[in-house]
Amino acid sequence: MLKKTIQTLERCNVHMKWNHLFGSSVRNISSASTTQNDSTTSYSVPREKVDCVVIGAGVVGIAVATALALKGREVIVIESGPSFGTGTSSRNSEVVHAGIYYPRDSFKAIFCVKGREMLYEYCSKHDIPHEQTGKLIVATRSSEIPKLNDILNHGIQNGVDGLKVMNGVDAMKMEPELQCVKAILSPLSGIVDSHSLMLSLVRRCSCYLTTFCIKYRTVIGLSAPALAKRFTGLENRVIPPAYYARGCYFTLSNTKAPFRRLLYPIPEDGGLGVHVTLDLNGQVKFGPDVEWIDGVDDISSFQNKFDYSVHANRAEKFYPEIRKYYPNLKDGSLEPGYSGIRPKLSGPYQSPVDFVIQGEDIHGIPGLVNLFGIESPGLTSSLAIADFISTKFL
Repeated sequence: MLKKTIQTLERCNVHMKWNHLFGSSVRNISSASTTQNDSTTSYSVPREKVDCVVIGAGVVGIAVATALALKGREVIVIESGPSFGTGTSSRNSEVVHAGIYYPRDSFKAIFCVKGREMLYEYCSKHDIPHEQTGKLIVATRSSEIPKLNDILNHGIQNGVDGLKVMNGVDAMKMEPELQCVKAILSPLSGIVDSHSLMLSLVRRCSCYLTTFCIKYRTVIGLSAPALAKRFTGLENRVIPPAYYARGCYFTLSNTKAPFRRLLYPIPEDGGLGVHVTLDLNGQVKFGPDVEWIDGVDDISSFQNKFDYSVHANRAEKFYPEIRKYYPNLKDGSLEPGYSGIRPKLSGPYQSPVDFVIQGEDIHGIPGLVNLFGIESPGLTSSLAIADFISTKFL
């Protein structure tokens, strides 16, 4: 059945299943006869051969699949959700990061700097809405200046061009509603329409298949520790612990946008602080905060069964944080926006952990590539990660 489906797609290299975008040229291969006894359920599904299976159709998964396809690989993308990008990829700040915050020579630093360049180039070439807005990282009191200097040094070590230290007066001239004592200007930071980006990558492919059994040569796993535990032969010692943090966003209502650039405070535990982001329509968003989630079981994680609701009373914690750099924020001006879940490899009060990418040299399983902890700056890094995977492992 899979062979017939592939043939009807004119020998395209990547196959997915989005009938609402591309019509019904691909049949649903997830249907299968099942038999069940007291302890197990077995699925009788045709086993077909394909070069590569990518698990997870977020922005990184789609980017990896596209990179593999462009290098001549036959690829299947498996996604548990109803469509592409329904998880973290559609519930973030949509910021193009410059590469400032991350330790020198880390995956995050390398992929963010390279990915930012690739992303701007891709967006310009394929007419993806984006804007290089620039960003101010601000210290609102003198005790934060040493941390601001550390951030600057990281950015310089990572090769981020154009960084400029500004005193508070000059920064506030650029953004009159801002209050700070010192700032770093990052002119290379910006915003991107993440859905348009993912849709563009998808359209360079065909359509994806949700669940089926297939014989593969290479698997790129993007569903994190919960899925990795189910790979036969993969030892627990190579699977990092999983932590989850919910981040809520609030929008600014009934007010003209007070800022023209992104504004970031000094990072907090688990995130970059409640910052100001803009969308391409000029709407101002504040967030995300950090709410650590306990007791997430593997099945809930894999099936994305998280609570994404944003309660209005959570704004009570936002107002004092925002007023540290935007003192003129009026009571009642924040409205609930949306929330997202960040898959993390470090928990509360632990040092941030780098992206983890494992090949056979780490876990000993031929043809398996694991990606763990691809949180921020995953969107910015997506094309660079895809290039790395398609070059190094294949």
